Amino acid sequence: MPAQINPRNRRRKPYSSNLETLALLRVSGNPINGLGETSIRKASPFFWHPPDQHPYGDLQLVARQSSRRCPGATEAFAAAYNHPGLCSIAHQKTQASDEQFANELKTFALAHEADAVGITPMDPLYVFEGYTVEEPWIVVLALAHNYELLKEVPSDETNGIGVTDIGDQYARGTRASYALANWIRSQGYNAHAYPGPMADALLLIPPAIASGLGELGKHGSLISRQFGSGVRLAGVTTDMPLIATAPDRFGADEFCATCQVCTRACPPGAILENKQMVRGVERWYVDFDKCIPYFAEAASCGICIAECPWTRPHVRPKLLATMERRGRRSKSSDGVIFKTSPS
Repeated sequence: MPAQINPRNRRRKPYSSNLETLALLRVSGNPINGLGETSIRKASPFFWHPPDQHPYGDLQLVARQSSRRCPGATEAFAAAYNHPGLCSIAHQKTQASDEQFANELKTFALAHEADAVGITPMDPLYVFEGYTVEEPWIVVLALAHNYELLKEVPSDETNGIGVTDIGDQYARGTRASYALANWIRSQGYNAHAYPGPMADALLLIPPAIASGLGELGKHGSLISRQFGSGVRLAGVTTDMPLIATAPDRFGADEFCATCQVCTRACPPGAILENKQMVRGVERWYVDFDKCIPYFAEAASCGICIAECPWTRPHVRPKLLATMERRGRRSKSSDGVIFKTSPS
C-alpha cells in the first residue's frame, strides 16, 4: 500500500518512498529527460505519455490508483477526458488580418473558460520526439486554480479537495481547447486541441513562456504574473494567420534564484537549488527519480505550486512591486532597461 501522506508533516519530517514504489522505478528518468546533456534536442516521451512509450507504466498506475481513492477525484478527472469531437473545417475561409484574427481568438478563448491566452510560432522543440505537428502556430491557454482548494494538496482517502481541483482545471482546459479549436475550424482553418493531463505531442510550458504567460519556476512549473504557480495549461495548434504575444519577464526567475520555499517544502527533496544543463539549456530542473515516486503515492501532490509565494493572492502583488523596483534599477549589458511587462 502507498505510504500515507500527511500534509501537515510535509515540511517537518524527511520522506522516503516505500520500497514497493521504488521498485517500480526501473530506470532513472533523469537521463531520459536530458539532465546533463549539452546538446539541444527534442524532449523524449515520459511519465504522462502512454505506457508503451516509457518504462514507468506501473508507477503511472500507482499514481492513478492513489488519486482515484480521493473523494471526487474520479469524476473530476473523467471530465478532463470528455470533450466534443473536432468539427469539420469550413470550406470557405473567413478573411481578416492576422491582428484581427488574434484579437477575436483571444476574445473567444477568454469567453470560453480560459483565464489567459498566449500565441507563439511553432518551434520543433515544442514537439516531443516521435510526434509530428504541421500547424505553424500554437495558442496556449492558462486555467487558474482556486487557491483555497489548491493549498489542500496532497489529498488522501478522506480529503480529495486538492486533487479534485487539479482535475477540474484539466477539465476546463479540455473544454476550452476543444471549443477554441472548433471555433477556428468554423472560420475555415485547421486546428487541433492538446489538453492535459495526459501528454500528447506538445510540451506546453516552453510555448507558454514564449507567448508571455509566465516564467519557469524553480519547481519546474510555470509562474504566471496573474496566477502565480497555480495554473494549468492547454494548447491549440492552427494555421490561422495570427500575431504572436510577447514574452513577459517580471522577475520570477530572479526571485527563484534566492527563494527556498518550494525546495524546503518538497518532501522527497526533488527540487534542485541551482539550475542544471538539460538538453543543451541551463534551466531549473526537478529530480524525476525523487519527485515521481512521491507523486505516485501522494495523489498528484502539487505542494510546490501551492506553497510558492507567487501563488498566494495576498503576496503576489507585493512580489510584483518589489521585482519591478529591482528591474528598474537593473541594466542589461546593452543598457536596455529590464522589461517588466509585455511590449
